[in-house]
Amino acid sequence: MEFIDYYKILGLTKSASEADIKKAYRKLARKHHPDLNPNDKSAEQKFKQINEANEVLSDPEKRKKYDQYGKDWQHADSYEKARQQQGSQGYSNQRTYTSGGQGFDESQFSDFFESMFGGGGFSGGGRRRTAQFKGQDLNATLRLNLTDILQDQKQTISVGDKKIRLTIPAGVEDGQTIKIRGYGGEGMNGGPKGDLYITFEIFNNTRFKRLESDIYATENISLYTALLGGEITIETLSGKVKLNVKPETQNDTKVKLTGKGLPKYKKDGQFGDLYITYKVELPKNLSAKEKELFTELSKLR
Repeated sequence: MEFIDYYKILGLTKSASEADIKKAYRKLARKHHPDLNPNDKSAEQKFKQINEANEVLSDPEKRKKYDQYGKDWQHADSYEKARQQQGSQGYSNQRTYTSGGQGFDESQFSDFFESMFGGGGFSGGGRRRTAQFKGQDLNATLRLNLTDILQDQKQTISVGDKKIRLTIPAGVEDGQTIKIRGYGGEGMNGGPKGDLYITFEIFNNTRFKRLESDIYATENISLYTALLGGEITIETLSGKVKLNVKPETQNDTKVKLTGKGLPKYKKDGQFGDLYITYKVELPKNLSAKEKELFTELSKLR
């Protein structure tokens, strides 16, 4: 199995933080997304690699195994279990490898893995036993619009020849990965099935900017409304609402509409907030009378 450097794919080093990984993934996923690169096979392949790298490095447990075992990281659990079993039997002819506290060398681990599992082993009674292996984990990407995650929804997705019905929690994040246990590949020699990892791509089909469960927008108001105050109507994710603009409202004034943001992930009944920034519009094409009145006002000031 060829080794794939997930850090290199995302343009990162092993010291990258979780935030670094998330930022790099989002940037590259948008750049190479198939919708933005139609009929481009290289971009499609790159997009798959980017998703694969993110699915491993964004999961602390997977990343730890990947850093330690390289290309054999998916078999790390089976290896550790088998090593413990072999160690407890105390064979004099057992091949031993040491890591010196730095993790196994990739070639050593691969050789050891093959020697331990490829040819089988012996039980305590001298009978040859066959090691069990967990099935391969599967990965899938599910694309949704922002308006699709305003409430829990049920969807049926196809992974290979399987159809899986799942409930998608409201408020799921762009780039977030969830695990569905036991829906991966078949195990070997009676081993458990692998797991299915679903990564969400949330496309913003609204005018709002999203930051976790909070959303942001700008709203234009006239000079007269800003000076004298008044009532305006704005669109939110849950419909239209009326706002009272205070007299002498300054440009870039920000107001908060509590609970008018996105639902918070797996927190039933809790929502983020909507922040509106007012942009004061200056009148254009003034009439002679309007200019006269503004002149008078300037003299009063």
